[in-house]
Amino acid sequence: MKTQVNRFKKAIAEKRPQIGLWVGMASSYTAEMCAMAGFDWLLVDGEHSPNDLRSIQQQLQAIAAYPINNAIARVPVGDTALIKQYLDLGAQTLLIPMIDTPEQAVQCVQAMRYPQDDGKGGVRGMGGSRASRWGMFPNYAKEANEEVCLLVQVETREALKNLETIASTPGVDGVFIGPADLSASLGHVGNPNHPDVQAAIEDAIARILKTGKAPGILTSDETQAKHYLSLGALFVAVGSDTQILVRQTAALVKKFKPEAGMLLASSSGQVY
Repeated sequence: MKTQVNRFKKAIAEKRPQIGLWVGMASSYTAEMCAMAGFDWLLVDGEHSPNDLRSIQQQLQAIAAYPINNAIARVPVGDTALIKQYLDLGAQTLLIPMIDTPEQAVQCVQAMRYPQDDGKGGVRGMGGSRASRWGMFPNYAKEANEEVCLLVQVETREALKNLETIASTPGVDGVFIGPADLSASLGHVGNPNHPDVQAAIEDAIARILKTGKAPGILTSDETQAKHYLSLGALFVAVGSDTQILVRQTAALVKKFKPEAGMLLASSSGQVY
């Protein structure tokens, strides 16, 4: 059996926009519901959600039953050992948060890859795992490097300073702009829609595209998502499972209990 082709990686390399959903409920049950919807990709969040290795694996398995979907897993930190464990679970695409320097990007590239003569200095440890289907993909160790996909997250002033060198790092496939942390770093905590933040995001999308890599972002605002797509963003998450549940349950109860205390009006939603 041949190692599975990473369809998400192929799509962004071919400049085909991919629409996704953030999955933060740490449940294979709800992950499967989201997988049925028809998104191009789902992000299983290990940074800001109560996930561990077992729950990540269960969600990857649930999503895999629906071939239209591609699962991306976000690790909590760009640690070499943790990256190895997420890959061993079978995740082919990882999102690594808080990448501020090209040196950090290089370390993540190396952690994603087995040692090969490809100039990328892979250090991923060898071992039987679900990723190789416990040996059922006999050439996995030789084929995996071509199928893993690395997305790095830029979300600080420092990252923006180093954006071109981070994005141009060989082995980095895409750059995700984190609106919430970026707004905090730019002095506008909790306000990713501030004009300064939006200007920085638009500029970052253009700069990433010039390096030949794929820009990505998350927003639950439909108009804003379409705007980012028009600028050339290639992987855009348009909402989150937690946000959908909170909004829809609050909206439903308010139809029968207008005095209900949940506030629905305020934001366009939580972003990362």
